[in-house]
Amino acid sequence: MKNIGYLLFFLIISVVGFAQEKEEKILWKASRSLQWEDFKGQPDASNSYAANTNSGIGYTWSYSTASGKPILVHQVFTNFYPNLSWVTEIQNEEYLLAHEQLHFDISELHARKLRKALYHYEIGRNIRQDLKKLYRRIESERVFMQNQFDKETSHSEIRSAEMRWRQFVADELKKLEDYSS
Repeated sequence: MKNIGYLLFFLIISVVGFAQEKEEKILWKASRSLQWEDFKGQPDASNSYAANTNSGIGYTWSYSTASGKPILVHQVFTNFYPNLSWVTEIQNEEYLLAHEQLHFDISELHARKLRKALYHYEIGRNIRQDLKKLYRRIESERVFMQNQFDKETSHSEIRSAEMRWRQFVADELKKLEDYSS
């Protein structure tokens, strides 16, 4: 009976492990632009947009006092999630793909802001809370900018606004080039 319990336990753990398989991600790289083949998700029928990019930032950190003073080690990631990103019909493929790429680039811009903030962070007594607060602030700014971009361009419909945003994001990425991955 005990062996059946162990077998059942390992079977459940195996099933849960497969169910929690890592979400497919594409890391942001200056040398790799999004392609329509990257958009693998099911379109949201309640949404009237032609495409949707799901991207975001994440980070890991640790610190050490082995050298006698605290040292923060961190990594910041910008991810595109293919299975959560989708496209329906495309009228102007190149133009719309550039709009979706800009959403991904806006996430990278905020990853650079987070890298800069972490680089300049002075380790205090509440490191965990400080870093969470820092991340939440930059993530909130990222979400706001994503929404502002879509609002001002009317989801890519206003070309003049789209071109202004392309230039703005390119300029901002350049300013923070020292904090690229």
